[in-house]
Parts: sequence; C-alpha cells; structure tokens
Amino acid sequence: MTGPDAATILVEGPWTHREISANGVRLHVAEAGTGPLVLLLHGFPEFWWTWRHQLAGLAEAGFRAVAADLRGYGASDKPPRGYDAYTLAGDIAGLVRALGERDAVLVGHDWGGLLGWAAATLHPRVVRRLAVLGTPHPLRLRAGLLTEPRGQLRASRYALTFQLPRYAESLLTRHDGNHVARLLWEWSGPGWRRTTDHAAAANRYADAMRIPATAHCALEYYRWAVRSLARPDGLRFARLMQQPVTAPTLQLHGAADPCLLARTAQGSGRYVAAAYEWRLLDRIGHFPHEEVPELVTGELIRWAKEH
Repeated sequence: MTGPDAATILVEGPWTHREISANGVRLHVAEAGTGPLVLLLHGFPEFWWTWRHQLAGLAEAGFRAVAADLRGYGASDKPPRGYDAYTLAGDIAGLVRALGERDAVLVGHDWGGLLGWAAATLHPRVVRRLAVLGTPHPLRLRAGLLTEPRGQLRASRYALTFQLPRYAESLLTRHDGNHVARLLWEWSGPGWRRTTDHAAAANRYADAMRIPATAHCALEYYRWAVRSLARPDGLRFARLMQQPVTAPTLQLHGAADPCLLARTAQGSGRYVAAAYEWRLLDRIGHFPHEEVPELVTGELIRWAKEH
C-alpha cells in the first residue's frame, strides 16, 4: 500500500516553499521574512510544519526564518544512506551556505537539536548563535544511556524497538500512522494533549510519516545512533564532540519531558565555551515549541537579537 504523496506536506501559510541543494541532497524548506537567518531544524516524528508558529513570529520580528525538512523527511530527498551525525551536520552547514548566508542562528528540537550541537561543534563558522529545545548535548545523552539504566536508558527504550528491521517501519506506518500519534501523546505535556492543535499535529505527523521511504529514513537516524555507540565512527564522534561549542547557546527543556529527561540535559552547559542559558519549563513535555509556542517564539527572538 502506498502512502501520501510528499506534496501533502506543502501546507500553505505566510511562508514560501522551495528546494535547496546542499551537501549532495535536495532539501525542502519553508521560508518567511527577511533579515538575519534563523534556521529551524525539526525532530522526530515531525517535519518543517512543527515550526509554523515560530516561522510567523520570527518573520514579524525582522528575521529570515527558514524551516527545513531534514534529509529523509517531508519533501526532502530520501537517499539510502547519509544518516550519520557527520553527514547530517554537513547537510546543515551546506544548507546555510546554499541559502546565501555566511552563518545563522541555529534552532533545533530533538534530532534537530542534536544536529545543532553537532553543527556548532563540527562546523562552528556557520553557527552564530544556537538554541536547543528538548535535547541534551550528545555526550550528556551518551552518558545517560550508559550509566542510568533506570533513567535515560529506560526512557529511550523506544529507540531500541526502532532497531528492528521492517517491524519498526511497519509500526510507524500501519493503521494510518496511529503509533506516531500515540508517541506524540505520550511525549507531550498535560496541557497540550487535549487541545485541537495537538490533534491537528498528530494527524499531520502521522500522514507525513507514511510518505514512502520516510519511516525507514527516520529510523536510520536512531539505528546509526545506537549501533555506532561502540563502533569506531561513534567513538570518533564522541571524541570530536568534546570540543567546546563556541556559539552562545540557549537551552530550553520541558520539566515533564519523558523522552529525553531533564536531568540528562542538565549539565550540557559544560560543553559550551560561550554565553549559556538554561531554562527548565514547568509542566512542559518534549515539544516546547508546540506546547507553549508564544513563550518559545519570544525566547528565540530575544536570543537571536542579542549580540
């Protein structure tokens, strides 16, 4: 059975859609406003639309806001390989340059946050400022997985399920993507769950995950992350990530995040050799930019305007 066409995620709004070639792949972006570039990177199980509130708010505040579909998601290319952190960070650096900019304020959530940490470390010249939502620094996450079996490792058990070939793809796509909607419910904070906005997001993300090849590509992120832990490429990535981030960094994290625990994320500032702010959001789950969009948009505008 075929899934929805990629064109279904080209939602209309106060933005324009276009395709950008970067790092050997074609990436779809939604763009609004003019001014300094703010590049927004989504996580799992989302696509560019997760930043709909921030796109409009940042554009009104005088920024060029660009929300990208990551490699393998939405209307972007879905190649069979390239889902390791090195290549994905290269996608981000290449996208900034392909957009005609020397650097950008990078904003990332979940996987987009991890790639924000990676790009700021591996490609520091393209990251002017960094904002990370719901994502520990990769070394904090690695430590949590290896040392807290009843903490972060238990919270990440879904990622172990994602290692199973075919079964995991089927899990995400069968029954009209019901499992995607279930994960969104389980990972959200209590205030957002019963809103119409949450229901709309669940439907959008379930449909987007059913676009042919998307589920497999999304799972490849997790498969590399888990399988590389003890491999040379993963160990090399961990060594490289010991280099401090030199971009000023804002970190927002939901206190009720059951997926990437707040206690895992705390302490990420030790890897930042620049101005650093940590803000814990009470009763907020894994999706701060969706659960409290006005607060997050305001924080991003403030952070992007600071020199």
